[in-house]
Amino acid sequence: MRPREGASHDRAVPPTLAECFTQGWAKEVPAVTVLPGAAYAADRRARLSARFPGERIVVPAGGLKVRSNDFDYTFRPHSAYLHLTAEQGATAVPDSVLVLEPTGTGHEATVFARPRSPRDGGPYGTEFYRDRRYGEFWVGRRRTLAETSDALGLTVLPRDDLARALTPRVPTRVVRGLDPVVDAAAPPAAEAEAGLLAYLSESRLVKDAWEVEQMRTAVGHTVAAFQDVAGELPTAMRLPRGERWIEGTFNRRARLEGYGLGFETIAAAGAHACVLHWMRNDGPVRDGELLLLDAGVEADTCYTGDVTRTLPVGGRFTDAQRQVYDLVYAAQSAGIAALRPGARFGDFHDAAARVVTEGLDAWGLRPGGAGPHDSSLYGRYTVCGSGHMLGLDCHDCADARRNAYLDGVLEPGHVLTVEPGLYFQPDDLTVPAHLRGIGMRIEDDFLITADGAECLSSALPRAADDVEAWVTAAR
Repeated sequence: MRPREGASHDRAVPPTLAECFTQGWAKEVPAVTVLPGAAYAADRRARLSARFPGERIVVPAGGLKVRSNDFDYTFRPHSAYLHLTAEQGATAVPDSVLVLEPTGTGHEATVFARPRSPRDGGPYGTEFYRDRRYGEFWVGRRRTLAETSDALGLTVLPRDDLARALTPRVPTRVVRGLDPVVDAAAPPAAEAEAGLLAYLSESRLVKDAWEVEQMRTAVGHTVAAFQDVAGELPTAMRLPRGERWIEGTFNRRARLEGYGLGFETIAAAGAHACVLHWMRNDGPVRDGELLLLDAGVEADTCYTGDVTRTLPVGGRFTDAQRQVYDLVYAAQSAGIAALRPGARFGDFHDAAARVVTEGLDAWGLRPGGAGPHDSSLYGRYTVCGSGHMLGLDCHDCADARRNAYLDGVLEPGHVLTVEPGLYFQPDDLTVPAHLRGIGMRIEDDFLITADGAECLSSALPRAADDVEAWVTAAR
């Protein structure tokens, strides 16, 4: 067999067995309908075309990545490719590449993809049973090129034609670092590529109607997974690595309802909650302590939720825990109140930070002592900002220019999180002993509307009394 570009995982097969594989296969004619988001993706490609007239635009989906030896991680396409095709996680074909080729009136969009492993001989006729990485018998059936074309509403050509299609000398912008053929075909152009990445990020800031529905779906599944976790706290308490039980409970729902996780689940009990991205999840879950769960379900379309709740494991906050929780709750409430179209993106963070600063001052906690007041020093206890854009990535639109995102203003269609927190490290001698080891965060997902903001995760209790009632009832 002539190896397909990038293939090197062929299994040796005796000639007699190879001959046996050449016959006796039924014909398949599956019905494939256009993906629900394809029309919206076509609009996004039209705007991309208008932004870069006369230039070739190349956006790879990316390829498989080795986890260990001959096992790969689950494939997840690059977010820009997803946004421009409306592809879904489970049916996406690794190594696909979207090319917008300039024409006299705009661009012609083509996806170059691996076809289904053929059963009828030819140069790739043994791939379906020999190739451990791409063969159908090893990793499952891919769509045919015609099926992919029907699903995406796009022209789809064989991946093997990609290099030739990129040969003509045309001004080209690429998303680099995802595909070696694409990288080799276009010389590096840092400024042009940064401009493309910025546009691709900024085009995701305002969600269209279809994307809003995907966000509702993802957050809804996330809320359901949190409900599952609340009911599993008693079991987690009996296990030496109860955090893993919490993680597994959430992750099961993510795989059941969606494509998987938007990011690795943070199941942080006790002092582990003071580690912002605690993902070892190997500690116990003890009665009287807190469990900080920060997690998100990624829908089939790869849009993700991102929610955090800090739960009293035994059903009741201690006095010290309640003191911290109520301050974080007040800070989040102030941040939520600042969400409206036309407000600066930073306004909700400033509002939350102001409440935290005033609250800590009232407790007598003033980093740096009694000298001149410097509010930035409170970062010792808050560490990070109070929210971020949300969408195909948990921290979405990361390549957007500062004036379009961090220094920009909120618009209807923005989806973002509000998530203030306080983290008193167990060895921090600047805080009273009874507060050390308490980590607290509350996070919800919001859609900016024409007259304010809608909380997409409002089905989860947020106030301390309601959280206690929820955890107690779920036991």
